[in-house]
Amino acid sequence: MKLLVLGATGLTGKHVVSQALEPGRELTVLVRDRARLADPSPRLRIVDGDVQNGAALAEAINGQHAVISAIGRGKSFKSENLIARSVPGILAAMQTHGVTRLLFTSALGVGDTYQDSPPLAKLFFRTLLRGIYADKAIGDRLIRNSPLDWTIVQPVVLTEGPLTRQYRVGEHLPLSGMPAISRADTAHFIVGRINDQSTYRKTLIIAH
Repeated sequence: MKLLVLGATGLTGKHVVSQALEPGRELTVLVRDRARLADPSPRLRIVDGDVQNGAALAEAINGQHAVISAIGRGKSFKSENLIARSVPGILAAMQTHGVTRLLFTSALGVGDTYQDSPPLAKLFFRTLLRGIYADKAIGDRLIRNSPLDWTIVQPVVLTEGPLTRQYRVGEHLPLSGMPAISRADTAHFIVGRINDQSTYRKTLIIAH
């Protein structure tokens, strides 16, 4: 299994990388600053660049079996249109190089799952996160309209809590208050779904 992780130096991406590094898997990351890698393992293939650098992205994607995207703006409330600017190139490069499996990290409340969100969470989505969510919605829509075997993962509020391997997942979940999920558990679910055909072309909410 050859796997590319995008957003590998981010808050969630670092958990994806550490959990995806296992025997029998060849892991590639595309990073702007390799010094920010939490685990610069010798088993990690590093391509320098970012998702908006077409040549670097093509080099990273070529020959892969699957792509995991954990790109995002971290704790910033400013989108800078990161997702809208990045997703078209990711989709194009995957189709050019015949890579069909994409696991993409989005967020609860983007698109149709807004209706699944508790009232307090909706307030944050409409105010502080309005720009971030508008950007994510563009990316999610482009992915759903693509021919890829995609899974969009929409975690609830992300925390730095421990890996528990205990969480709920579904296209719809009963939620209240400000539900949370650790980044470690989010990564655990994503990495475990690489070959799970039952998750193809589905948007899945994950919460504790």
